[in-house]
Amino acid sequence: MAQPRRRAPLVLASASPRRLELLAQIGWRPDAVDAADIDETPLKHELPADLALRLADAKLDAVAARHPGAFVLAADTLVALGRRMLPKAETEEAARECIARLSGRRHRVIGGIAVRAPDGTRRRRLAISIVAFKRMTQMEMEAYVATGEWRGKAGGYAIQGFAAAYISRISGSYSNIVGLGLAETYAMLSGLGFR
Repeated sequence: MAQPRRRAPLVLASASPRRLELLAQIGWRPDAVDAADIDETPLKHELPADLALRLADAKLDAVAARHPGAFVLAADTLVALGRRMLPKAETEEAARECIARLSGRRHRVIGGIAVRAPDGTRRRRLAISIVAFKRMTQMEMEAYVATGEWRGKAGGYAIQGFAAAYISRISGSYSNIVGLGLAETYAMLSGLGFR
């Protein structure tokens, strides 16, 4: 009796626990997690969507070279107000600045996703979601900063946490806002033969 053919392994080029949780939501558990260490500095005059794709491609290149014969998934998520990109907040001051800019406004969450199949075939795609924050009071901003959940998050907030209380509307993929557009990821990987 013939043994069932084992699929090639899936490698996630990210150490993000949110991306692992999102993949598990659709029944996919990577065989390996191998975070890429790349320079994420925007190029002069680089637009947010171009940056998200470039960073996803760079992460894919760095990790795919270490995992021949595997499916490799890389992603980058950023928050943009027009052409301005907000940082990943690492300090309370940065978190306050991000939240103050987002208060009462709409912004885009841009996810760049890049995948490579074992045969070297590559795909890449953008996922773009629109998020509207209510106008927050100073007390609400301080209460949010006190949660600490903004640490390391693009734009200084996590939609899956306490920030949800301040978000009045979203348009597009919720999973993209969390950190990985699942519909786009599923379409690209399954189109390349990952099951």
